[in-house]
Amino acid sequence: MDDTVVIALFRHGLTEENKRKAYLGWKDSPLCKDSKNMSTNSRYDLYFSSDLPRCVETANILFPTNSLKLVPPLREMNFGQWEGKTYEDLKELPLYQRWLSDPTTYCPPEGESFSDFTQRVQSGWEEITREILYGNIERCAIITHGGIIRYLLSEFAPMKNDFWSWQAPHEQGYELIFEREALRRGERCILLREVPLTAKEPG
Repeated sequence: MDDTVVIALFRHGLTEENKRKAYLGWKDSPLCKDSKNMSTNSRYDLYFSSDLPRCVETANILFPTNSLKLVPPLREMNFGQWEGKTYEDLKELPLYQRWLSDPTTYCPPEGESFSDFTQRVQSGWEEITREILYGNIERCAIITHGGIIRYLLSEFAPMKNDFWSWQAPHEQGYELIFEREALRRGERCILLREVPLTAKEPG
């Protein structure tokens, strides 16, 4: 329909660092073997991705296409000195405990505050929506990270839930369906639906 826009959000495939529950922000980690077998029948007119390799590789697995546009503001939060560390590694640190209790006030050493993170993601979203609106795009996909998906759902899903209430599983995406003028005005979408990913058929 000409008056609606579909924006799909997909998290990158499960990585080796994700498997061991380590903080993975601006550093990268290889995709697990099973992630390389994921597929979807959904197709879009335009594809945007975080510039980190785990997202670019996921985009090329799910959507073999030459139209991938890299958007660096869609990177995950920068966890600074906590990159690659697990809860067990950090649990004795007072700053880490304070951050767990109040992540909007505290931030990882040499990392990114929640405020800086959300402002950055918002700037990336605005860059994408401008291109959608100016190009009259009807369907696009964004391949990014769990934190970015949680933020965008908290801001634009039809129902209001805070950042921490949303889940961003590796094996499922979301499609947000906007009225075009509502997207232009920065309003919430009218419909949210899940997009399951499946394993490729052998052979």
